[in-house]
Order: sequence, then structure tokens, then C-alpha cells
Amino acid sequence: MITTHILDLSRGRPASNLAVKLFHSQAGAYVLLGSGTTDDDGRLRTLLPESHKLEVGVYKLEFETAPYFQTQGVVGFYPEVTVVFNVEAGREHYHVPLLLSPFGYSTYRGS
Repeated sequence: MITTHILDLSRGRPASNLAVKLFHSQAGAYVLLGSGTTDDDGRLRTLLPESHKLEVGVYKLEFETAPYFQTQGVVGFYPEVTVVFNVEAGREHYHVPLLLSPFGYSTYRGS
């Protein structure tokens, strides 16, 4: 399972209704596995069905930040944020939070 949580640091609130796409690197190309938008709490738990078994490899999350900031009446510097990470054998859940502002962002391996 891969989940995310986005907090808009400039507003001090969760970033709701922000589109996210999940990709898996296969044979040198990224294949779309799932997509969705964050809920009112800035969380997205449904990128993959619960029954989906994660394969070892490289994954990518794309956060569509430009449309989100436009709805806030803000011009952001980053039109999208891409986070690439490794999935290791024996790990079943990866939580990848994003701390976001119009001119910067940070991410980490959550729990």
C-alpha cells in the first residue's frame, strides 16, 4: 500500500482536492498504477486497491500543485512536485507525506 498526506504550510491546513498520480518504473519506463485526489484532511489512501501487492522497485508520485494553488488564488513556483522512491522487499506500507508551500516543499518517509 502506498499512501500520502499533503499539508499546505502557507495556510496551516491540509491540502484538499490536490491530484496525485502513482507510477512504477518497469523496463525503463514509468507505468501509471493509480491516481486520485486528496480528501478534506489532505490524505489519499486509495492510490492502489488494498489487494494490490507491491513489487520491489522504483516508484514515483506526481503531485499536481499548479491547479491546487490556482484554486487558492496563489501563483506557485513549482507546477508539479515529483517524488521518486524505492520499495524494498518485505515492506507492505509506504506513507509519503508532502509539506507544501508556493515556493518550496519537503517530503519524508512517513509511518
